[in-house]
Amino acid sequence: MTRISVPKMTEEQLIERFVFIATEQDQAMLYDDNRRYNQLYDKMKDVEQELKQRPGDQRRVLLSLLEHENLQVKLRAALATLAVAPEASRAVLQWLSDRNRYPQAADAREMLDALDDGSYVPT
Repeated sequence: MTRISVPKMTEEQLIERFVFIATEQDQAMLYDDNRRYNQLYDKMKDVEQELKQRPGDQRRVLLSLLEHENLQVKLRAALATLAVAPEASRAVLQWLSDRNRYPQAADAREMLDALDDGSYVPT
């Protein structure tokens, strides 16, 4: 299989990559593999940055993932889309917090607190 660099990927390919990375993050957390999680985090940021740089800020293509069955995919999509769809993203973060399934619930609560106290402003 030929590797395609992130800037050359279509939006569909970037969505697929985003889901793959988030799913792998979920597995890394399950096995306490912090090194792997951190590597995946950097790759996810590359995908998010590529979408953000595209004309019109294309992070909105990730909105469909707010309904994904995997909680890590759902969380990462909500975090990635806070600047482009704050209400929908925040609703998913609240849902994750209320669901009380860890570690996603803790991450969602942390972000909600940061949004509420102004220590994080989505860009």
